Amino acid sequence: MQANVLEWLEDSSQRFGNKLAICDDREEMTYLQYHQKAIGLAKAVINSGLTAREPVVVYLEKSVRVLASFMGIAFAGNFYSPIDIGMPKQRVNRILEVLQPELVITSKELKEEFQSFNYQGNYIIYEDVVPIAEDANVERRKRQIIDTDLLYVLFTSGSTGNPKGVSITHRGVIDYIDWITKTFKIKNEDCFGNQAPFYFDNSILDIYSTMKMGATLYIIPVNLFAQPIKLLKYIRNNKISTIFWVPSALIIVSKLRAFKNVDLTDVLKRVLFCGEVMPNKHLNIWREYLPNIEYANLYGPTEITDACTYYIVDREFADCDPLPIGFPMDNTGILVLDEKDHLVEKPGKIGELCVRGTGISVGYYNDIEKTKKAFVQNPLNHAFEEKIYRTGDLVEYNEYGELVYLSRKDFQIKHLGHRIELGEIENAVSSLSGISRCCCLYDEKHGRITLFLDKDISKNELHSYLANMIPEYMIPGKVIYIQNLPLNANGKIDRVKLKEYL
Repeated sequence: MQANVLEWLEDSSQRFGNKLAICDDREEMTYLQYHQKAIGLAKAVINSGLTAREPVVVYLEKSVRVLASFMGIAFAGNFYSPIDIGMPKQRVNRILEVLQPELVITSKELKEEFQSFNYQGNYIIYEDVVPIAEDANVERRKRQIIDTDLLYVLFTSGSTGNPKGVSITHRGVIDYIDWITKTFKIKNEDCFGNQAPFYFDNSILDIYSTMKMGATLYIIPVNLFAQPIKLLKYIRNNKISTIFWVPSALIIVSKLRAFKNVDLTDVLKRVLFCGEVMPNKHLNIWREYLPNIEYANLYGPTEITDACTYYIVDREFADCDPLPIGFPMDNTGILVLDEKDHLVEKPGKIGELCVRGTGISVGYYNDIEKTKKAFVQNPLNHAFEEKIYRTGDLVEYNEYGELVYLSRKDFQIKHLGHRIELGEIENAVSSLSGISRCCCLYDEKHGRITLFLDKDISKNELHSYLANMIPEYMIPGKVIYIQNLPLNANGKIDRVKLKEYL
């Protein structure tokens, strides 16, 4: 029985000790070095006097160092919480207020910067820690870890902008990664190209799939995502077989059709994506140039260990078709509930997607009230306690029995007497030629749907196009052209920022 994720690193360091484990543009580590640095950091955590099952903040640039720190914290029987070095001071202080950490792992260079925050605890300076092969106190702490102990707390804003600490256990990650590696047949020969920031839950798949299988993880330099040809050359040169990116990153490549310049036919095997809607218009470009690889749409919020449903693309789609989010992952229960908490099972009926299972977060750290609102008793079970997570996402089943994402529940509006899913409008608009990103918001003050998009198109032209796809009452009343729609730190469209334009 596996009690913690650390068994993967131990096993891979024994089986593939001299193999490249993780690599960024400045540093790389073999599996043996990865393991030994983690043990050294764990010893430093324990020597600081911190007791087990307490939070440790990691404040480092995205790098190999971050991952070694994560594992060091876990080996010490604690849980990690990364804070991005570019995060606004106010948000950092809010996170620290929630976590109340007594220990931070950072660098000499960044320590002074961190001291400007509301923090009075201790520090471990990463570069001062000596790698070691083993330590009796670390081994003792590791043996005490059980699978319901926390592995990490990642902070998400949700729609309010206030950070919520999503708490995930070892068990949740073990369950998820076992499914991922089995379903996508990950092997030690694979190389992953990481895009997701390590404070974003999409990174969990990269970090732990490679660790479990003894594969290699390349941390792609952030600047390459603005240079599609160089990005694809990086993938080719490093023989990267698997990528798991947010759709926005994939769209950058398809928009400029960079495939014409770089042939990835014999390199890339899998393109997985998650985090926002992937327009079929852009996926079809990827499929045109790379038709013989596996594409999969994963869906799930941070509260469910990254993902809970999946769809392996197995048929052709028109540019304007929605891409399904598919079926529940193994050992994951999906409930689609209507407004009266009745189960929705037939195609065409809309309901809120709710999730039960091992992968569900144990709640928001240090916030019992928010936890109670989101993680509730299964309304279909009156016999024993069974928590489900209400995602706030509206879905329906299609004729294939696949789940299709429609919109956020809070993006559902009442306009001209009709219930409207803003996501349905966005899906229609995104199929229009020349549009890479778009977003719909409802302007309550003026009672109109406002569309933001990155192509300068007349309202009449847009109306003519949309009239063949959606009802008249759903056509936006105002159109705002923004060449570069604002994105949040996770690469998604920043709806909070766009509200300032209303």
